[in-house]
Formats: sequence, C-alpha cells, structure tokens
Amino acid sequence: MIPRRYTGANTRDCLRRAREELGDDAIVLASRCLGEGAELLALPRDGVCGAPAAAPDRRQSLLRQLEEIKILLQRHLAGCAWTEMGRRAPVTQQLLTELIECGFSVDLALELVRDVSAAMTPARARAAVRDRLGTALATAPDDRTIIDAGGVFALVGPTGVGKSTTAAKLAARAVLRYGAGRVALVTTDGYRIGAHEQLRIYGRILGVPVYGARDAAQLRATLAHLRDRHLVLIDTAGMSHRDRRLGDQRMLLDGVAGVRRLLLLNAASRVDTLQEVAGAYGGQAPAGCIVTKLDEAVSLAPALDVAVRRRLTVLYLANGQRVPEDLHVPNRAYLLHRVFKRPPEESAQRLGAAEAGLVLAGRAPILARAA
Repeated sequence: MIPRRYTGANTRDCLRRAREELGDDAIVLASRCLGEGAELLALPRDGVCGAPAAAPDRRQSLLRQLEEIKILLQRHLAGCAWTEMGRRAPVTQQLLTELIECGFSVDLALELVRDVSAAMTPARARAAVRDRLGTALATAPDDRTIIDAGGVFALVGPTGVGKSTTAAKLAARAVLRYGAGRVALVTTDGYRIGAHEQLRIYGRILGVPVYGARDAAQLRATLAHLRDRHLVLIDTAGMSHRDRRLGDQRMLLDGVAGVRRLLLLNAASRVDTLQEVAGAYGGQAPAGCIVTKLDEAVSLAPALDVAVRRRLTVLYLANGQRVPEDLHVPNRAYLLHRVFKRPPEESAQRLGAAEAGLVLAGRAPILARAA
C-alpha cells in the first residue's frame, strides 16, 4: 500500500489527521519540518498486516521493526511537543515539571494543568492547580465515617504498612468515646509468627478482647458473637500485593457480609507501587483509605495521587507508632500545602527541562494534545 502524506501547521496536527483517517493504530513512517509547517507519512496498520506478498515469518519480523520505529517516532514527537509547549505555554511546562518532581503520576499531572492558560502568571497557575486537586481530593472531616458510624472494618494492605498499629489507634479512639465494652479486635493473620500476640498486647492495654479467625466460617461465627459491639476492627494478614495468597484473603472477606475494607497506603512508597497496591487490595469499593508513615515520606503526592485516581476518601493520616496519638483526621489545607513541596535542589528527583521531556516521552499522544 502507498503511504499517505499529511501536512499541517505542525507535527501534532499531522498526527491528529492521520489518526482520524487511519485510526489510532496507524503506523508513522516518517515526519519532517517544512518551513512553517510539517509533513508526515503514515500507513494504516491493516495495510501492513494484510500485505499478501510477504511470507508469514517475514511479515511478523517487519511488524516488529515497524513497532519499534513507531515507538521511536512517538518519543521524537513527544520531544517536539515538549519543545513546542515550552514556546507556547512555558508556565504549563514548568508546572508539569514541578508536579512530576513532587511525585505525581504523569496522568494526574497532565489532568491538573488542564485549565492552566498561557495568560496566567506562575502564582495564579499554581493556585489553579491546587484548586483542581482540592476539588478532586475527598477527605473525611471528622470521625463520623468509622468511629461514630461503627460497623465492621477490615484493614487491608501490604506487609509493614502498619495495619496492626492502626487498628489499635482506631480502637483507642473508639474506646475513649464509647468504652472498651463496645469495641472488639479480630485478626485473620495466620501467616506471621506472633501476629496474633501483637494485637493481643494492644487489646490488653486498651481492655478490648481480641479474637482469631482463620477462615470465612470462623470469621462469620466470630462476627455473629460480636454483633452487639459498636465497632469491630479486623487486622488482616500482611503480604505482598503480588502474593498469590492474596486471592484467598479477598475470598475470605468477600464471603462475609457486612465487612467494609479500609485500604492502608504507605506514604513513603512510589506512586506506581501504590497504584498496584490499590488495584490488588481494593476489591469491592473500600470505605476509604488511611495514609500511613507520613513521618518517613519525602512527599505526600504519591499517596494522594492514588487516592484521587481511585476515588478513595482519605479518612486518617498516621505519622508514627504512638497509640492513639499518631493518628489524625486529615487537614485539607495542610495536605494541599505539603503535597506541592518540591524536593531540595540536590535531590536526584529534581529534573531539568530536557529530563522532564524524557519522562513524558512515553505519553506522546497525550502530551501532544496538552501542548
């Protein structure tokens, strides 16, 4: 098939026209600048896949090579789009760089700068980004969701995120308000040595009974016994979000009616790790999330990024091991201030203009639209 030629004011316009006519899988063969405009050569994917002249093995090899060329060209186009953004919208480009340095994902960073215009001053643009994040971020104003509402909540999350300590903190808040006789703790952790004992120590300190349940039948029987309690907190087994046993835990919780999940997010983790954790542990829509280990985190952006993209309400923030002192209802003004704190100049997280373009290179189509 003969390649189709597209011309336009810039490479982005050519790529848009090619996709509109040939589809998103169009294969770009070449692009070049033409004075005040640009030119692009492209083929529909079917034009290569359906070519009868080439032998099957040769056709598969040709497809692989074309895919590699397509990736290289997309990255080149992203670099062009990034350069064009620097010329047409330098404030937007600078804000994107800052957001990625803070720890936001590329997807949310591009969404946050969507309403920034070239006419805005840097200060006004940053305020617009903060307002957009504030609108998207859901936080609990007080204890009504868990402590006052009561019910049965299972704390879920990977090993070391602080489930047992957080369960004790929540139990302590409930005991102070409703008394030890209205609260109970349950552990389903049969994997870790001493896991039950750790929760039992917290229970003795608080005067709250601690029960163990190894399967759905035991958990149902235990919860039936505790049906008169105002608040029951279930401490689940800690394991990697890639552990095959995680499916058993999901089945256990799904098999018991009335159990709501509280997802714990480690603020010191990377945004891509937290996104995987949320996907693995989220299951049925969680009641919300608790962000832990704030005292160990450089930035709050990764945790809040996942909370926004997963539409999770941030219920509490945990910043230490003390029970119950180191558990706080989120302060929105504090969160929106700290989340935009950039790393120090000497940090490896700092990006130069060219480096930010490389980070965004894999999102050529999205970046082209943003430019």
